[in-house]
Amino acid sequence: MDKKRIGRRIKAFRKLKGYTQIQFAKEMEISTSKLGNIERGTKQPSDQLLDEIAEKLSISREELILKSIATDTEDK
Repeated sequence: MDKKRIGRRIKAFRKLKGYTQIQFAKEMEISTSKLGNIERGTKQPSDQLLDEIAEKLSISREELILKSIATDTEDK
């Protein structure tokens, strides 16, 4: 999984749902700095956290990682 691409998608979906980073971190019960690191792509979210983020944003996990899979396939 491409951490940076997934982070950008999390940030984009978070903003589309109207959450600030602080609000969303509080909803997810994680620190704002951890969420920031994930969104910047400097920290890889665990599979469990990725599932929880997708659920909170009312999207599928596949939607969060979709572009990473497409890019990986195109590169091969």
